[in-house]
Amino acid sequence: MMVHRINSIYKATEGEGIFLGTPQVFIRYQGCEVGCANCDSKDTWSFRGGKVFTTEMVLESCIEAGFCDKRRRISITGGDPLDPKHVSSVIEIIHELKKLGAWINIEAAGDKFNKDIFDAVDFISFDVKTPSTGVPVNKSLVKNFIEQYSFKSQVKSVVFDKEDFDFIESLREEIINDEPLALSAQWVITPVYNYGEKYPKDRVEKVIEWNDFAGASFRVISQQHKWIYGPNKKFI
Repeated sequence: MMVHRINSIYKATEGEGIFLGTPQVFIRYQGCEVGCANCDSKDTWSFRGGKVFTTEMVLESCIEAGFCDKRRRISITGGDPLDPKHVSSVIEIIHELKKLGAWINIEAAGDKFNKDIFDAVDFISFDVKTPSTGVPVNKSLVKNFIEQYSFKSQVKSVVFDKEDFDFIESLREEIINDEPLALSAQWVITPVYNYGEKYPKDRVEKVIEWNDFAGASFRVISQQHKWIYGPNKKFI
């Protein structure tokens, strides 16, 4: 069996996106090279951090955290579970969890396309980066993803300011013009809620206003876990 570089495995309700409030067990991988400027989990970047688990240990930890017949949802996140250093391990844990009847979501950073993983999971949360992240967007990769997986995914972006909103709104329109099926994709924007920041009520209200004015193309969903527990809370 493979080994896994794990940051933490824990039970929590989903804090963002279309499954907001849904109880599940999170498997958080350790190690990420994407480098988003506004990342709220920079402690997961180093591939030397976390702990090394066997697949059996990951499964046992999921059960200890509450995975069972009544709570079958698993979210695989990071870090970056699609990083090449993790891919073989992630594929193995997906297959082993599926044997136990798990419903699995993968959190994808949006800069990589992995058909083996995307085909194997039940849902994909696919991040499309905005200018405030400092990470460039591969438009053809985003378009390819939406063409193949819009039926079981959300396309999600963090929005810090009007530049971010205008960028993602323009990108959505461009993709829809090239690929009408993109209209069926579930587009979500999340107002940035930075580490150590008070709840950014004004920013959230502005994002809602921009979206409404532009035709309400997106679902604006704030980060519930941060306004309940505070932006610095880590679930471990």
